[in-house]
Amino acid sequence: MISSILILFKFWVGIYSDDEFGELYIFIKHKPIYKTYFYSPRGMSDLQLIEMPKDKQREQLLFDEFILDN
Repeated sequence: MISSILILFKFWVGIYSDDEFGELYIFIKHKPIYKTYFYSPRGMSDLQLIEMPKDKQREQLLFDEFILDN
């Protein structure tokens, strides 16, 4: 029973770091995903997505989808 609750929690609840102040916030995801911690590698800079390495691009796209767009 407890393991089921933890699995549901893992897929539906996330934590993100504010891209300006770095504070942590808990949020409900709009769709299930294994990732729990979200952050913006771009932060508040004017860096374009194309200028980032591939791994940072993926992080930024996930941050945009789960935090900024919802």
